[in-house]
Amino acid sequence: MNGFEKHSLDEDNFGAKGGVVSAFDAFPKSKPEYVTRTAGGGKWTVAMIFISLILMGSEVARWWRGQETHNFAVEKGISHDMQINLDVVVNMLCADLHINVQDASGDRILASAKLHRDPTTWSQWVDKAGVHKLGHDAHGRVNTGEGWTSLANNEEGFGEEHVHDIVSLGRKRAKWSKTPRFWGTADSCRIYGSLDLNKVQGDFHITARGHGYMEYGQHLDHKQFNFSHVISELSYGAFYPSLVNPLDRTVNVASANFHKFQYYLSVVPTVYSVGSSTIQTNQYAVTEQSKEIDEHSAIPGIFVKYDIEPILLAVHESRDSFIVFLIKLINVVSGVLVAGHWGYTLSEWFVEVIGKRRRTSGGEGVLGTKGGYDA
Repeated sequence: MNGFEKHSLDEDNFGAKGGVVSAFDAFPKSKPEYVTRTAGGGKWTVAMIFISLILMGSEVARWWRGQETHNFAVEKGISHDMQINLDVVVNMLCADLHINVQDASGDRILASAKLHRDPTTWSQWVDKAGVHKLGHDAHGRVNTGEGWTSLANNEEGFGEEHVHDIVSLGRKRAKWSKTPRFWGTADSCRIYGSLDLNKVQGDFHITARGHGYMEYGQHLDHKQFNFSHVISELSYGAFYPSLVNPLDRTVNVASANFHKFQYYLSVVPTVYSVGSSTIQTNQYAVTEQSKEIDEHSAIPGIFVKYDIEPILLAVHESRDSFIVFLIKLINVVSGVLVAGHWGYTLSEWFVEVIGKRRRTSGGEGVLGTKGGYDA
């Protein structure tokens, strides 16, 4: 005999053990001595772990960001008032500037008396990191430098924060920062604060003393005109310093004494909501025009023309429950394991087929040789 009977290769050694329930095990185990580890299997395992980590990280990031839905609707109800928040530095003395608001209803608000005006120096603001200048893209559209860009339509967005960040930061107490101290003589004016306006189309403008409204008396010398400015905040609605607006931290420099800056704003009422938390504010799109003018043809200054759109934008963020999130993670790992198993099986089969072809592609065998025999 060949001695196999001495190795106790009994069929019972390969059967299920542990009771009747174990017989229904859908995940049978092999003994360690019957398992062979290969270099190819190790490479596929490392690849599956790497791919699983990448996909799981992407799934976690997607779950954390949540899903945003944007809905437009006609604004319900009638509101008559609207707040404007302004923080701008103009390269002129405070006594030489006048700020006014005139709207479509005919009302004119002397904003100079309602806003704070602090003397400062121009060099304290223009060199700060993050200040940008309005530019234009290849299509002539204003690129604010703030906000995201849609890859599909290449359209300018209104902010980089996610909705849950906007709502969370919006709960914090809003307050204006203090004007930094300076040494030497002031050459600029910081104008900041909030104003209550009529919710209609209007024009907010900053002009020089004696220009624009004749009742202000003596004209300011034209050589003292310099409407270079830095906009740190320009928003409509409740004051949320954390919200990024298109004109925030914008610098525009006048090339001449008689220079006119015009900003055209389309204000859209907006509601951000996450679960039961909601904040109401306004967004706006802006176009800008800046040019040197003749002293007899127009009035120099900074003019902000705004129009209220009759629509409401509702931005809502939703997120899957934690159970659904875990199920998606399990599906990701399971899919990678199944795909990896099939990939490993096909690669081993391919290697085996190639190996067989190489072994059978040698020269002719003894039976195929006829040269050594006589006819």
